[in-house]
Parts: sequence; C-alpha cells; structure tokens
Amino acid sequence: MDNYRQMLNKVPEVTIFFWIIKIMATTVGETAADFLNFNLNWGLTNTTFLMSGLLLIALIFQFKSRKYLPGIYWLTVLLISVVGTLVTDNLVDNYGVTLETTTIIFTLALLVTFAAWYSSEKTLSIHSIYKAKREVFYWLTILFTFALGTAAGDLIAEGLDLGYMISLFLFAAMIIVVTIAYYRFKLNAVLAFWIAYILTRPFGASLGDYLSQPSAEGGLGWGTVGTSVIFLVTILFLVIYLTKTRRDEIQLSSS
Repeated sequence: MDNYRQMLNKVPEVTIFFWIIKIMATTVGETAADFLNFNLNWGLTNTTFLMSGLLLIALIFQFKSRKYLPGIYWLTVLLISVVGTLVTDNLVDNYGVTLETTTIIFTLALLVTFAAWYSSEKTLSIHSIYKAKREVFYWLTILFTFALGTAAGDLIAEGLDLGYMISLFLFAAMIIVVTIAYYRFKLNAVLAFWIAYILTRPFGASLGDYLSQPSAEGGLGWGTVGTSVIFLVTILFLVIYLTKTRRDEIQLSSS
C-alpha cells in the first residue's frame, strides 16, 4: 500500500510556495483570458475552445502521471484558471446571465461537488488524492472554485462598483481571518484550506485587474501583457525550483 500511495501522489504539499503560485496562476488566469479575448481579438468563443482543448491535453498528462510532477500539475492549474474565468465570462457576456446568478450557480455547483466527493470518499483532504475518482473530484472542485471566484470577484468589484483596490483588500482581509482562525482557533485544516483556496481566486483576480487595468478605471496600468509575463516568469522559476528541490512533495495519509 505504501508503494501504491507513493506512486500515485498527485498533489503538492500546502506550503508558502503553493499559495504564491496559486495566487499568481489565478491572476494570470484573469489577465491571460482578457489578453486573448480582447488584445488578440479572438473573442470569447474561440478563446474558450482553444484553452479548453489545451486544458484537456494537460489533464490527460496529469491523470496519466504516476506521481506529483510540478510542471504538469501547475500547468493544469494555470489552464484551469483561464478556463474557469472564461466559463463565467461566457455566461455573463454571451448569454446575459447576471453576476449574482453565476455566483449562486457556481456556489451550488461547488457545494454539490463537495457533497458528492465526501459521500463517495469520506474525505475532502488533499492529502488523500491517490485514487482516480478522488482526482476527478479534486479537479472538478478546482474548476468550480475558479469560476465562482471570477463571478464573485467581478460582482464585488464591478457589479457593486467597489473598485479593484477595495475588492483586493476585502478578499485579503477574509484570507487573513481564515488564517487566524486556523492557527489561533484551530479551525479544521480541510475546511480552512478550501475556504482559503476559494478566496484566493477572487483575490488573485482583483489583483490582476488592479495591476493590468488603466488608471482611469482604477488600475495601475501595467496592461494584461505586462502583468501576465511578469507572473508567468515568476511561476516558471518557482516550478523549476520545486522540481529540483522537491520541497513540496506530500506524504499521503491512508484516509
């Protein structure tokens, strides 16, 4: 059983590197989707088809790998971040679904996924992703967290007209509250992880919008290209570092 689990260790340990890359991937998901859609004039439909195809290829490699591989894993997260953003953007821009409705839809989708995952596997811990079924639930959950985060982030920043900076500080404050609850008041580790994971999506999206949007719209004006390149290069260096040092390999439990 130990050899079996080691062979199928498919996710990284939750370290500071995990959160840095995750937030940056989230930000790139926001800025890259905007770059492909608007700057290159591909449109939402063409961009969605292309990125979904690339995500499918990445998922095939991820599922076929026999252990956690930083390059494949984080490429999949990066692509699913873009696709999650595009799913919400398509519903809102192409089909006229309101941000309030999309937020509710993906909240319910996420809750249903969690319920089905727990009902089937009796755990939601990322330390137990050594079965194909659990990995399916894991990636489906990740997709819905990105879609939900996009909807909730846009709802607060744009729908409620609070602006990118206020949204950024609001979600940062929520993440700090969860962190304090975990370290100081012993909030359940699995619950704390998933709440933080969900919140880092709108936090990263707000960060991406704040950095990339023009100053006239409340941003710093770095542009989608500049923001995406800076964050992608940083992610690349971190993934190379983790590949060489193996600092984020996880010791799975038997649950």
